Amino acid sequence: MTEKKYVPKSETVTYAVAALGQGLIYSCMSSYITDFYMNVLALAPMFVTMLMLLARVWDAVNDPMMGMIVDRHTTKWGRLKPYPVITALPIALFTILMFTKNLFGFDLSQKIPGKTPDSMVSPVGVLVVVAVVYVLWGMIYTAGDVPFWSLPNLMTPNQKERAKIVSYGRTWGGVGSAFTVALPIILGFTALAKRSDFNDIKYFIMAVVMTVIGIPLFIMSSFKSKERIAVPNAARKDPNEPSTLSRIFKCKPLMMVVLAGILSFGRYMLQAAAPHVARYAGFYIGIDPMTATMEQLNKNMSTVQTVIQICTAVGMFGAMLILPALYEKFEYRTLMIGSCLGGFGAGVLAFIIGIATHNLFICMPFFLIMAIPLGVINVVSGIMVFDCLDYMEWQTGYRDNGLGSACQSFVNKLGNAFATVAIILMYEIIHLDVNSLNASGNAVLAAAQSLQPAQHNAMFALVTLVPGLSLLLTAVPLFFYDFIGEKKRTVNEQLGEKRKERGIEISD
Repeated sequence: MTEKKYVPKSETVTYAVAALGQGLIYSCMSSYITDFYMNVLALAPMFVTMLMLLARVWDAVNDPMMGMIVDRHTTKWGRLKPYPVITALPIALFTILMFTKNLFGFDLSQKIPGKTPDSMVSPVGVLVVVAVVYVLWGMIYTAGDVPFWSLPNLMTPNQKERAKIVSYGRTWGGVGSAFTVALPIILGFTALAKRSDFNDIKYFIMAVVMTVIGIPLFIMSSFKSKERIAVPNAARKDPNEPSTLSRIFKCKPLMMVVLAGILSFGRYMLQAAAPHVARYAGFYIGIDPMTATMEQLNKNMSTVQTVIQICTAVGMFGAMLILPALYEKFEYRTLMIGSCLGGFGAGVLAFIIGIATHNLFICMPFFLIMAIPLGVINVVSGIMVFDCLDYMEWQTGYRDNGLGSACQSFVNKLGNAFATVAIILMYEIIHLDVNSLNASGNAVLAAAQSLQPAQHNAMFALVTLVPGLSLLLTAVPLFFYDFIGEKKRTVNEQLGEKRKERGIEISD
């Protein structure tokens, strides 16, 4: 493959900034939707579980559909570039609606008597509104996400240059996620923490702020990126042509990356479970929970959450920053496997030391190490997917840019769903009833005074053992990923000629 450079630095930076904006939006949902549903709206754990799983089943159809659309149609503005602009405002609207407690004046946390004495349940209307908003958000987000992350495929034919664009994009997308993580924590140290409805409003404020900042950044990719690889529109499908999905499933390297991505769902726990751990894991810094005020407990929650998520951010971004220097020395597979095994060991040690000492600060180095594979997986798995598309193009003569990225989009959302389900299952296993704790008012105080040590330890496992075991499983399919070394070099050398034969034009 040619080593010619196609993409100017300014274009790479603009794409990275657009990814930052997208990270602001996505992290709103991935980091806090479970806490909002269960501890603000006090929805039944089983309903939240089923919503997440059924929404992901729909994504199994929705994501590939979007991939097929972008692969088969080119507009006068480009094949991929129009979609971030088209979806920007709907994404912003539904992100805010998703964290609005009194949606259209309808209190989504309202309750009616249940079937058992003293039990309360959400009206059917509440559940329908929540489900519709969540599913529509996912569909609209997919319509912008799949084309956006497919763009590097058309920006350059140079694999190293493409890897650089993806690295910068994923890294700055992670920075956007960190901003989203930081805002609710910062709010916990402000005067707002004194309000009795603090937990009800902090996520709404976050959603508004992040969409106002994130959406203008996200749409920059549509105006500043150039699609240099002009892929002809697919002709009317030949009945003898293998289906797009069959090509995907027959590409062994891609299937190994997808399977590893699914098994890596635990990496989302360090962010998604942090609010739950801060609320219920029993770590108290400088206060006595039995005599503390609500303001003190809210600030303690913010402190515990800050410790976990700062360690996560430092470890993740540190890994992302040094990755470009490691690409020349190590195979992508080696980086993935090594970081996952290290993360597993750190997770086990953090759990053992945490429950033995109940000192969160001693666990900080292990949180840092456990966060390294978050950065590696976020960046390297995306690069590996694009490499797999090269292999599939060489193997079949077809390049399914959108569908390949749709696979990764689906895996990411499935991973978030599994992380959410793991949190909810832990609530069920330890018999932690958020309704009985009353999600508003003195919820944190009640939890601090009523939970047992075994329940505290189980909640702590959500950010230690669960992600650690997930990372161990992630490494397994990667041992069977064989698109490396001489095989990869041979395929890349032959691919250029095959593209010329197919009429694929590349502009400067």
